Amino acid sequence: MMTSMTKRLLVSFITIFLALSITFFLTRKMPGDIFHAMALDKMRTEGIPFDVAYERVIAIYGMASGEPLYKQYFAYLGNTIRGRLGTSIYYHISVNKIIAKAIPWTVFVCSISILLGFIIGSALGTVIAWKRKTILDPLASAYASITDATPSYIIATILLIIFAVNLKWFPIKGAYSVDVTPGFNLPFIGNALYHATLPILAYTIPGIGGWILTMKASAISVLGEDYVSAAKARGLKERRIAISYVGRNAILAPFTSLAIVFGSMLGGATLIESVFAYPGMGFFFGKAIGLRDYPLMQGLFLLTIGGVILATLLADFLYAAIDPRVRKGG
Repeated sequence: MMTSMTKRLLVSFITIFLALSITFFLTRKMPGDIFHAMALDKMRTEGIPFDVAYERVIAIYGMASGEPLYKQYFAYLGNTIRGRLGTSIYYHISVNKIIAKAIPWTVFVCSISILLGFIIGSALGTVIAWKRKTILDPLASAYASITDATPSYIIATILLIIFAVNLKWFPIKGAYSVDVTPGFNLPFIGNALYHATLPILAYTIPGIGGWILTMKASAISVLGEDYVSAAKARGLKERRIAISYVGRNAILAPFTSLAIVFGSMLGGATLIESVFAYPGMGFFFGKAIGLRDYPLMQGLFLLTIGGVILATLLADFLYAAIDPRVRKGG
């Protein structure tokens, strides 16, 4: 019989394969033909017939004219297995190179945002659950409802207009200034943080509200457990009960969600990064969709799906590691 870990790995591989296949066919069913537009441009600039220009454009990106879709599909699978994600139709460079340049910026901004949102939201959620009858409860619920209902690009646009355009406290776009030399040095790191401040806030502001509600619900369920009542009966200090008994056990449920959020961050928030012209995964994903750049779309989809699946597996294993009840089978 297969072990639990083997089953999970098998399901993960099947999920990636299905997602890969669905992505391939869906992208080719999207309206519009970027090859047609590129061929027209090539025809005008080089003075060649359209048919010849179209054949050359198709040949550049490894798709023989008239080649059946199933042959393109198997060629795509073979290249993906070998780690070759193709060439971007718009940028004319390897998709691997685009992703390699974009990943660090998305990880940089999103990891800081996710951790800030999780830490602040979880702490507030625990406090609010412990003091449910105070003014903090309705205020936190209202904040979470407003930020959850507001589209992320609206929050990003408001921050951009107030702090970048009007007050001019932060730059309008980019990941760092052109007069700074990239590298592992304090001037560059400080400048990168300066440019990333508004994108980080745009991610964190709605994230805090979500973690508040998640942690609050988890903490309230823990408050009804016998060991919490026993701790109160023993006369332990409220601070110790809230942190050691309620917070420590309530954090287990949001922990799985945190790992999944970390995995999905590779997809980036397309609209937020586009608003700030921040060169992360989300920015290029938005470009790829708008330009019908199939190879770039497929590469970004694959990375996002793989990140979510890997994060889910990691969350399962870590959950078992920190919760003795899971290791013992409940």
